[in-house]
Amino acid sequence: MDDWEMHDDVRLSLRERLALVQIETDLRRDRRFARRMGDARREVWLPLAVLLLGAASAFAAVMGVRTSDPALLGCFALLWPLTLVQAFRLLCRTVRHRTRQGESTRPWF
Repeated sequence: MDDWEMHDDVRLSLRERLALVQIETDLRRDRRFARRMGDARREVWLPLAVLLLGAASAFAAVMGVRTSDPALLGCFALLWPLTLVQAFRLLCRTVRHRTRQGESTRPWF
């Protein structure tokens, strides 16, 4: 069965297929629409980013204090605010989703 055929054997004309392709392309570009529809790819990256930034910040802090290396302390000074911003975004996303949906909890992942 062709991708453009429907299950009830109705075929779309070339003009209708082109219109659908254009609509799908526009919807893929619309970030706001993807956010409202709950883009699953985006939901995985934020918790992962918080986890990796937290681990990198902790490593830079511990090694910077142990070795007194100004470069490691500088890395910590750059990483820590980024970690806090991403963690705050994750917290806001969780609270926003809970208040919209009326749910008691939302999984982090």
